[in-house]
Amino acid sequence: MPTLFDLIVRNGTVVNHNGIGVTDIGVRNGTITALGDLSTRDAEKTINATGLTILPGVIDSQVHFREPGMEHKEDLASGSRAAVLGGVTSVFEMPNTRPATTDADALADKIKRATGRMACDFAFWFGATAENTGDLADAERLPGSAGIKMFMGSSTGDLLVDETEHVRRVLESGRRRVAVHSEDETRLKERAHLRVEGDAASHPVWRDPRSAYICTERLIRLAHETKRRVHVLHISTADELPLLAANKDLITAEATPHHLTLDSNDYSILGNLVQMNPPVRDITHQQALWGAIQSGVIDVLGSDHAPHTLEEKAATYPGSPSGMTGVQTLVPIMLDHVNAGRLSLERMVDLTSHGPNRIFGIARKGRIALGYDADLTIVDMKEHRVIENNWIASRAGWTPYDKRGVMGWPKGTIIRGMRVMWEDEIIGEPRGAPVRFIEGWTDPLSARIGL
Repeated sequence: MPTLFDLIVRNGTVVNHNGIGVTDIGVRNGTITALGDLSTRDAEKTINATGLTILPGVIDSQVHFREPGMEHKEDLASGSRAAVLGGVTSVFEMPNTRPATTDADALADKIKRATGRMACDFAFWFGATAENTGDLADAERLPGSAGIKMFMGSSTGDLLVDETEHVRRVLESGRRRVAVHSEDETRLKERAHLRVEGDAASHPVWRDPRSAYICTERLIRLAHETKRRVHVLHISTADELPLLAANKDLITAEATPHHLTLDSNDYSILGNLVQMNPPVRDITHQQALWGAIQSGVIDVLGSDHAPHTLEEKAATYPGSPSGMTGVQTLVPIMLDHVNAGRLSLERMVDLTSHGPNRIFGIARKGRIALGYDADLTIVDMKEHRVIENNWIASRAGWTPYDKRGVMGWPKGTIIRGMRVMWEDEIIGEPRGAPVRFIEGWTDPLSARIGL
C-alpha cells in the first residue's frame, strides 16, 4: 500500500527545473517527496490548483521589520503577515534596529522574538561595525544568521562602515557573501547642500549616481584584494552595471521592484512616499536596470521593505525618513511586469527563488524539487486586481502602489507543506522557523542524515 501523503497540490502549472508544465506535487513531513501524475494517490489534504501557477516559494532577502525599537512602524509579526499575504515564504531581516543586530545576544533575541510570532520562515542579517570585525567570522555561522550586512553609506540607523581600512577588515573576517549598501559617504556629506527643503525630487540630486559608482568601484577593488564574495544591494544606476558585469567572479547584485517600476516623475505625485536610499531615479536608469535583468547581471530581487508611518513621511523633506513598504507587493508588481512582457516567468523565479538559493547558499529552499522544503507561492496569472492601502498588513498601512492595477496575484502561500495564506486570508497560528544555510550552522542530526 503506497504511503499516504500529507498534502498533494493537484493540477497546477509548476515552474521549476523542467520548465513550465502541469504536474502534481506530493508532500510528506514538510518536504517535497513526489512530482508527476499523482491522480491515483491519496493525501490527508489536497489543494486543487487547476488554472493556477505554482512558483518555488518566493524569498525576499532584504526586509526591515523594525523590531526591536521601532515597533510603531512594523514588528516581526506584522511584517511576516504582510509577507505571506504577498506570497513570500521566507525573509532575511536587516540589522539596523534599536539596538542593532551586532552581537550574538542581539541575534538570539531576534530569533526568540520571531519564534511563535512570524508567519513566514526567517533569517537575520548580522550588522558589521568598525568595532566587531573580530566577531564576524563566527557570527555569520550562527543559527538564523543570513550573513553579514555592511552599510558603506548612511541610511536608517547608525551602522556606518565607510573608512577603507574598516571595510577591508570586515571583508577579511569570514567566508560567506557580504551584503552591502553601496553609496559613498564622503560624497553624500559634500553634496548635502543640494537638498531642497520641501522637495523630495532633490533626493536623487543629492544622492547622485556618482555616489553609488564611487562606492561600488571601491568595494569591488577591496573584494578582489581580500578575495571575498560581495552582494551589492538595491542597484539603482546605469553607471554601476558595467562594473558589476565585469566582476561576476566575486560580485552579485540585487534590484528592487520600486527601482524597476517607479521613476523620477513619481516625485510630483507621491512626494516623500517615493523617497528611498538609494533614490528612485530617472527613466534612463530604470531602463538600464531592465537591461541588466534581461542580460543576467542582476542576480536577485529584494523588496527593501522599509516602512515608516505616514505621519513620519509627511515631515518636510529632508527631515522625512527614507523607505517604503514592499514585501507584500513584490509578487503582484513583478507578476504584472511578467504579464506586460518585461521578463519571463522563469526569469522571475530565477530572481526570487533560484537566485537567493544559489548565491546565499540556502539549504532546501528555492526550488520545486525532491528533497526540498515544500515552500510554494501559488499565483493566478490572469487575475486583475487593484493594490490598495487597506490590503497592506504592515503597521505603516500604506503602499506607493495604492490604486495601481496589476495583472497577476498571489493566491496561496505554502510553507513547509503548511497552507499559511489562501485567497487573502492568513490561516492558522504563526509557525515560521529559521532558514538554514549550507555554509552556516548545522545541527548534529541534520549533519548525520545528510540534510
